[in-house]
Amino acid sequence: MLTDRELAAWRGMLETHSRMVSELDAELEREHGLPLSSYEVLMYLHHAEGERMRMRDLASSVILSRSGLTRLVDRLEREGLICRQTCPSDARGAYAKLTPAGAAKVREARATHLAGVRSLFLDRLSGEEQEFLSTLWTRIEPGATAAAGPACGS
Repeated sequence: MLTDRELAAWRGMLETHSRMVSELDAELEREHGLPLSSYEVLMYLHHAEGERMRMRDLASSVILSRSGLTRLVDRLEREGLICRQTCPSDARGAYAKLTPAGAAKVREARATHLAGVRSLFLDRLSGEEQEFLSTLWTRIEPGATAAAGPACGS
């Protein structure tokens, strides 16, 4: 059983996350025709070395099952935003790679996403509160900053 304080903390985090994700998703979809999950995949690829990541590393980065990521990657590939590349040293391994169209899409959607993060979250907290939350998230999920694992060919 949880105390009222514990339940309020837990539910508050869940409800706040759900509302923010829903609002960010709706805004990205409305402005760019890009769901938040697609934007996240494109951003991870945009920031990755060579704008590509192993599928398994991408799945754990965006917190999707491998099958969920496969369906999302299939859709992004059909839309010309990413392509798949085989791993020369591991026939079972595959990369997702950002295409020029995907890079352009993520660049145009980024300002919308960052403005939403700022208005829905950051602007509601002082700098000290942001620092405090940053410390808390690190303590709650220490594995969040761990490396995703070796790259293909390493």
